[in-house]
Amino acid sequence: MATLDISKMWRDPGAPADSFYQVRPECKDVPKSKFRIKNGKTLSERKWRAAFSPEGYLDIGKTLGRIHRGGIHPSIRGEVWEFLLGCYDPKSTYAEREDIRQQRRTQYAILKEECCTMFPVIGSGRFITAPVITEDGDPILDPIVLQEAKAAKEAKKAKEATSGGQQNGASDGYEMEKEHDKRVIEWKLSLHQIGLDVARTDRSLVFYEKQENLSKLWDILSVYAWFDKDVNYCQGMSDLCSPMIILLDDEADAFWCFERLMRRLRGNFRYTESSVGVESQLNNLASVTQVIDPKLHQHLDKLGGGDYLFAVRMLMVLFRREFSFCDSLYLWEMMWALEYDPDLFLTYEDPELVAEKSEESKTKAKSRQCGKYERENMKNAGKAAEAPLPISVFLVASVLKDKSDKLLTEARGLDDVVKILNDVNGNLDAKKACIGAMKLHKKYLKKAKKALTSLRFGFFGHVKGLWLLLYTVLLI
Repeated sequence: MATLDISKMWRDPGAPADSFYQVRPECKDVPKSKFRIKNGKTLSERKWRAAFSPEGYLDIGKTLGRIHRGGIHPSIRGEVWEFLLGCYDPKSTYAEREDIRQQRRTQYAILKEECCTMFPVIGSGRFITAPVITEDGDPILDPIVLQEAKAAKEAKKAKEATSGGQQNGASDGYEMEKEHDKRVIEWKLSLHQIGLDVARTDRSLVFYEKQENLSKLWDILSVYAWFDKDVNYCQGMSDLCSPMIILLDDEADAFWCFERLMRRLRGNFRYTESSVGVESQLNNLASVTQVIDPKLHQHLDKLGGGDYLFAVRMLMVLFRREFSFCDSLYLWEMMWALEYDPDLFLTYEDPELVAEKSEESKTKAKSRQCGKYERENMKNAGKAAEAPLPISVFLVASVLKDKSDKLLTEARGLDDVVKILNDVNGNLDAKKACIGAMKLHKKYLKKAKKALTSLRFGFFGHVKGLWLLLYTVLLI
């Protein structure tokens, strides 16, 4: 007779979170979220508020375990993300953070106005999907773009007149002139691609039925493309930015949260004539797979997949396509909680100060404020042969490990590899993926440490042998 597991009967199944991110009724094929809001596991608003002192200092160590065990309640997700991404220092007060917030909002307004001056559709509540300029700087007189630009300029003039602002006496029409500044040309070349991507980003969500939300996403990405002159805009960024404007009402706050996320990922989007930015992460993935599953790596290499290009999308947009919208947010916050370093804010704001920090940065006090993944890396600092890898690499490795048997038996070419990996879309469990990544990370560190020890032993053994040989020769 089968025994009855009483603990399972009373286990809280949790409340679904899909209602916070409503899906359009006609989108029937959107996978349901596996994320559940669970009492005692999910970081609630009450637990979050309790982690602050009366002055506003945050004991973030009290929240990290809760986040990587059960995620964040959607009602507070935006403000928690601002800390996880390093927008604010947990050791700051309420007043200090408010000052920073207002300064950033002013800075964003200046950036946006600069972009609006160059192309008045920015900030108009509209966006474009047609090219506006050639690579030589000649304007493309697309009638729809001209109409949008003219309407935007007229709206701006009307607003200035209403508010008593000065008008520059420009003509009522909108004239596009030849552009000579190389940076402005590159920026304007990206605007229609941003628009095309905005038009298809998260379109299953009710949120994007509103034109104002689409234009807000376009504005933020367009301003970022001007702000980050080395990266500009690349496809995939809209997938990373979209959650920010859904979670944070203020456009400037959403921009800076996205900018912090890009600090982590911008290396993946940097292109040169000789290399693609994400290539280094793909090389890391290859190294990890070679260590933890050499048989699979050998098989993939034999099929022509040793460059791991089939994993580009997972790394570039952090599994946005492999998970439902809600589950991808859950995955991200678990990753960031596991990787969290309390010096993150200072690293971005004052990197020289962080670099000057002594052994004090490795104390137990700091360790308690770190994520579990970061603590593992701290323990192995100096023992590993290379800099710590982002947890995203181990997440991809865990997916490959999970599909290892199928890849080894069924994949006869790269098309088969892509098909097998595409089958995971909507079927992955975010928490299990993170647990799998942590296990592989531990296994990888152990094997890497063993290999490094062997290398050092071999080196010193070789040196000792040379000294013995020299000593023998001298005696003779």
